[in-house]
Amino acid sequence: MGNGQSTIMVVDDARFMRLVLRRILTQGGYQVICEAKDGSEAVNMYAEKRPDIVTMDIVMPKKNGIEAVKEIMSFDPNAKIIMVTALGQEAFVLDAIKAGAREFIIKPFRNEEIIKAVMKTASS
Repeated sequence: MGNGQSTIMVVDDARFMRLVLRRILTQGGYQVICEAKDGSEAVNMYAEKRPDIVTMDIVMPKKNGIEAVKEIMSFDPNAKIIMVTALGQEAFVLDAIKAGAREFIIKPFRNEEIIKAVMKTASS
């Protein structure tokens, strides 16, 4: 599974979803070093902590995931971001990929989908 090398930031406005992702990633051997509950917090936290990989929700208050991706990419073009989106929000995913996101996962997801996306993103 994870080699323990990649550090991860989990971004989601739902505390429950952050907990779920943290648990899956930790069990997969990754280190979740920080969490953010909205897009603006995500941008600030990224700048401060510089995680290797970010899982980014799309629909959030203050600043959505796509705006956050654009902002992070503007100061770190090599950022590795995986979008996590609800069913029916696929249209947003295209915008996120154009903005620089590497992968996307659709909720409800299976644990192995998360790990697979992280492994793929880590090696890209």
